[in-house]
Amino acid sequence: MTGPSVVSWPYPQGGLGGNPNLPPGERLRVLLVEDDEGDAFLVGELLAETNSGIDLLVATSLSEARRRIAGVDCVLLDLGLPDAQGLDGLRQVLEMSGSAAVCVLTGRTDEHLGIVAVAEGAQDYLVKGQVDGVLLTRALRYAVERKRADENARRLREVELRQAESARLERGLLPQPLMSTDQIAVHTFYRPGRHAALIGGDFYDVVQTRPDRVDLIIGDVCGHGVDEAALGVELRVAWRALILAGVPDDEVLPALEQVLMSERRLQEIFATVATARLDLNADRATVRLAGHPPPVLLAGGRVTQVPAPGGLLLGVRPRRPVAFDLKFDTEDWSLLMYTDGLIEGRVGAGDERLDVPGLTRLLSEPASRAVPLSDLPAWLVGRAEQLNNGPFADDVAMLLVTRGGGR
Repeated sequence: MTGPSVVSWPYPQGGLGGNPNLPPGERLRVLLVEDDEGDAFLVGELLAETNSGIDLLVATSLSEARRRIAGVDCVLLDLGLPDAQGLDGLRQVLEMSGSAAVCVLTGRTDEHLGIVAVAEGAQDYLVKGQVDGVLLTRALRYAVERKRADENARRLREVELRQAESARLERGLLPQPLMSTDQIAVHTFYRPGRHAALIGGDFYDVVQTRPDRVDLIIGDVCGHGVDEAALGVELRVAWRALILAGVPDDEVLPALEQVLMSERRLQEIFATVATARLDLNADRATVRLAGHPPPVLLAGGRVTQVPAPGGLLLGVRPRRPVAFDLKFDTEDWSLLMYTDGLIEGRVGAGDERLDVPGLTRLLSEPASRAVPLSDLPAWLVGRAEQLNNGPFADDVAMLLVTRGGGR
């Protein structure tokens, strides 16, 4: 056989939708895998005579096709090639075809073979000599549309599965507070960032173990995606188990760090955590931070940052966080715990971040005092996003614990 193994067939009359009997559409790029030069020429002539709007490339072997398949809309495959025969060749083409449709064009009139070929994943099974230009063009265009429909259905199913998975993970990250007291109220808030609707590793929990004692945690696993969210769920569940088991206060976060280090998929994964143990009878709180932003206290008409030591991130270098004792001077107070997505937004057009001082300024605005405490977290996000000139990139989780009038 002589001549080039890959041919681009000219179509001097090939316009878009020139034949009214053909379905309208854009030009298609079709790769014909055929080692018989006469058959390849005939396919080109059939497509040319119908003004098909199809650009044809010809490869004479499977290895040639492998190098030329990128960017094609459809592969038209002969089942008798020098380097592949029958269904084996079809399976190899299906494996390499990606989003391209695959049609079989063969001289074999075996009906059973056609059924098996379609069952393997081919969009159509055509027999040489039984198709004219119109039927061939229509078959190729229909095959491409079927493939696109299948791809769209697959992507939709993947999105649905991701959403269902995210919903399950979100329930694990953001549980209902395990609390029976009416001495305090807990308002929770969570919103994912703009990472393709992927849930992140932000988590929180509230557990009451005695009538006068309530424990709170809020944390953030670095990164976004299923693995980070699953790790966040593990940390939250482990924390709840440790609290319910009565593990000594100073041992809870070191134990949580052990869970993180044993369950993370990469050594670079870390987490930040803030915990608070409320003693309702004494009107005090014990705050511990592991690389997490400090809580903010609203009391006596003032807004202040809780001056707890920052501590080290969990998973970097094991070290016990230092406990900070917080005394509430009034029975009307609120304690806001949050993840860093709330304070990492920009302020204006520069590189300045909101940070904790900016958060306290927002909470000190006269307008914030008119907002019901249950709506305050959502109001904060709205105001911070106004300053950021757009939605946050990171997730935001908040716990707002209030007692009495809350301010």
